[in-house]
Amino acid sequence: MSSNHKRLSMSGRIDREQPVDFTFDGRKLAGYRGDTLASALLANGVTLVGRSFKYHRPRGIFSAGPEEPNALVTQGIAGRREPNLPATTLELADGMVVESQNRWPSLAFDVQSVNGLLAPFLSAGFYYKTFMGPTRRAWMFYEHFIRKAAGLGRAGTDPDPDRYDISHTFADVAIVGGGPAGLSAARAAAAAGARVALVEQDFLLGGQLLTEPSDSAAAAWLRQAEAELESSETVTLMKRTTAFGTYDGNVIGLVEQRDPTNPAGEARQTFTMLRARSIVFATGAIERPMVFSNNDRPGVMLASAARTYLNRFAVLPGKKIIVATSNDGAWRTAFDYAAAGAEVTVADLRAAPPAALVAEAAQLGVVVRAATRIVDLHGGHAVRRVTLNGPDGQSDAACDLVCVSGGWSPTVHLTSHLGVKPVYRDDIGGFVPGAFPADRFSAGSMMGAYSTAGAIEGGHRAGTQAASFHGKSAAVPAPSKLDLGETATAPLREVLPAGRGKAFVDFQMDVTTGDIELAHREGYESVEHLKRYTTLGMGTDQGKTSNFPALAAMAALRNATIPETGATTFRPPYTPVAIGALAGRAIGHHFKPIRRTPMHDWHMANGAEMLEVGLWMRPYFYKQSGRDVNEAYVAEMRNARQAAGLMDISTLGKIDVQGPDAAIFLDRVYANGFAKLPVGRARYGVMLRDDGIVFDDGTTTRLAENRFFMTTSTAKAADVLSRLEFLLDTAWPDLRVAVTSVSDEWAAMSVAGPKSRAILSVAFPALDVSDAALAHMGLLESEWRGRALRILRLSYSGERAYEIYVGATAGEQLWSRLLEAGRAFDLKPYGVEALGALRVEKGHVAGPEIDGRTTLDDLGLGRMAGKRTGFVGDVLRRRPAFQAPDRQRLVGLECIEEGKRLRGGAILFLPGEKPYGHGRGRVTSVTFSPERGRYVGLALLAGDVASEGSEIVAVYPMKTETVRARIVSPVFLDPQGERLHG
Repeated sequence: MSSNHKRLSMSGRIDREQPVDFTFDGRKLAGYRGDTLASALLANGVTLVGRSFKYHRPRGIFSAGPEEPNALVTQGIAGRREPNLPATTLELADGMVVESQNRWPSLAFDVQSVNGLLAPFLSAGFYYKTFMGPTRRAWMFYEHFIRKAAGLGRAGTDPDPDRYDISHTFADVAIVGGGPAGLSAARAAAAAGARVALVEQDFLLGGQLLTEPSDSAAAAWLRQAEAELESSETVTLMKRTTAFGTYDGNVIGLVEQRDPTNPAGEARQTFTMLRARSIVFATGAIERPMVFSNNDRPGVMLASAARTYLNRFAVLPGKKIIVATSNDGAWRTAFDYAAAGAEVTVADLRAAPPAALVAEAAQLGVVVRAATRIVDLHGGHAVRRVTLNGPDGQSDAACDLVCVSGGWSPTVHLTSHLGVKPVYRDDIGGFVPGAFPADRFSAGSMMGAYSTAGAIEGGHRAGTQAASFHGKSAAVPAPSKLDLGETATAPLREVLPAGRGKAFVDFQMDVTTGDIELAHREGYESVEHLKRYTTLGMGTDQGKTSNFPALAAMAALRNATIPETGATTFRPPYTPVAIGALAGRAIGHHFKPIRRTPMHDWHMANGAEMLEVGLWMRPYFYKQSGRDVNEAYVAEMRNARQAAGLMDISTLGKIDVQGPDAAIFLDRVYANGFAKLPVGRARYGVMLRDDGIVFDDGTTTRLAENRFFMTTSTAKAADVLSRLEFLLDTAWPDLRVAVTSVSDEWAAMSVAGPKSRAILSVAFPALDVSDAALAHMGLLESEWRGRALRILRLSYSGERAYEIYVGATAGEQLWSRLLEAGRAFDLKPYGVEALGALRVEKGHVAGPEIDGRTTLDDLGLGRMAGKRTGFVGDVLRRRPAFQAPDRQRLVGLECIEEGKRLRGGAILFLPGEKPYGHGRGRVTSVTFSPERGRYVGLALLAGDVASEGSEIVAVYPMKTETVRARIVSPVFLDPQGERLHG
């Protein structure tokens, strides 16, 4: 059979001069520029496009827009593979590779279609009832199979090579929807002098006007409106752009798809935050399906969609057509198909359809059957015939396309996002938005104005009002008229079908009328409970076609009105949004800002292997110290212990604390006292959270009576500043204190080792760095080359050490000066691995121990607080649970097995215990100790078994390693502090 054999030879809005090749499930097909994937598949006679979620029933194309529940496909290969895309919104592109989903081994023969036979066991809520036993742990067995069966498409795992962008734009008036109401609103607002942004999800403007023949009056009106807007300097037309959410401040979230004819280097998708002074919603309405047995088969299609494929895409998907309707709108589909040569029968639920429609049908040869409904449909992968039930009883009618229309549901999703409650209108049988704020307006079929003339008039009025709201009130000409002669009546309310086959309400989630009846019997009558119990509306289409039929079904079961039954809550996004679009370029190293120290360039030029530490790039180790990190860090440790090492500590948080009450404030913030700290002295301090858990540690120096210089850990710098500001704003607003981050103002470096003082004497010959002038925990302030200089004598390594602070722009110069001065003393830089190893040998706690679960007593720091009270966390740190004998506390571990090593994260057990569960504790930090000649580590171990000298077993499941260790003091080096004081 030839390609495009269902394409009409004339008409349509496709470009027949630009053929487009694509593949579907490996089959090469062809379409034209201006096609969607769905229209191209229909033109090629492809009716089976997918399988349903639960029962794996065959499904075809149902709609022509984003409401599509059935035709979900996966587009692209490798890194560009994207699943669960509606074929109805995919603009056909040359070389497009598409595959169907949720089937195995093939679309035509899907093994899991056997689920249809198991339907009695797979009713609503079956997973709540079926997978409860027979044992308490049975779920662990079921879970693997359930997760494997879940989902529809399969996402790609390769890196996405495409680029995504994020942009921000502004407008006086934002108009959502490019149909007749939106176009009329844009023309009016622009004429009034407003800057207008018109947002349309389709790649063509026109909305429902695109369902009209391409040579009609509607097409001429559309061409005129589009030309006028394109020529306006104050109008931005945003085609291929979906408004997925509305947010505070008149912010609209948009996602724009790339024009497939544009260069591949452009962004694949762009996420735009549109900020508008006023908004006009012209989002249209979505046609409802009709509910009858087997209404989900391929070949069943919304009547408006069938008309779209005929008039916009020049596709005739069927020749023997049944149009089943409860309203006037679907008759226009019947008339157009009859004019195209199809054999058409209209089955109208109403006993007396309008006489004018019946007369027109007679002229076109359309058979009319009033008071008739479809009760069943027959066919597997395509429609073959339907069973009709009318005044004369039941009868079968052969057909290859069934067009259904159960009325229209105004698209109220976006207006609901900010709390505008939908209100039910009996005259149209649907929900419309309730009262709007003063800066939002609406028009068209979303407000129940289903005639084109009414939509244009309403759009013109809304556009004028939206512009006038912020002072744009130039004279606006009268709207350009277009009357297509539509008639509108409230659809006749359906009754629940009584056929033998499944009657589907939600096609994507396989929710049937039987499921709704079951939910009602089991007490899930609230629409929100109904939704969650049956999964109604929880698919990628968010129930756009299923919500109202489901509400109507529940209302009938409850003998309640639809307003009494209510509606579910609509939340963003209106349609699925790719994570790539939301991320934009913030991926990989661009996900968060990378921070570099003032000495970063020196590190890179001198063989440093850099490591990401939070947001910072820090030297991991220096390649001249060893072949790899394991060799290098030990060499760097030895050098710092025997001579001197230089470490870049610019990443420490640095906070300036000033004010008359600064000392009182720090006394409350720290567990140990600071009020009596002399000027020119530093003190190590620990902060607690309100619940008594250790928050952070660091050193604070008193620069003057009312001024302190606080340093924090690298990881908690921002958190500590935020915490201090919070306490000053909420707990103690009476304190006269100001806190300011000065982290970026200072470059910082540490010189540690027995030769460190000699190095400083050479580097700063004019300064007295003797023990008398600069004792341990002392401060020396001066200048270096015209820049402020601070030298603090303090140590976290166990060696004599000095922290040196200088203005950030002079950091690299001072770093180089220290290395030059220390060359004769064998001064060498060391990285963060050696830094961590040095502090472990000294038994100093850091991030792995201060992990949000430990107290002062756990870490052996309880004596710092002593009997002090009144500081943050004081009361709750004394809870009985924190004093339990078996509470884990800090200990040291020493590996006692030759040739083996300890590992961080290992679980601790007593000798002879079965290694199961969380054990008696865990190893937090590990290093090879040159001083001890073996691996040592810090650990948190249950206090009732943590006796020094005892043996413990460290189990590391990741590598199936078991190592024997001895419990020792956590201070492995110089317990008396002679090195750092000497």
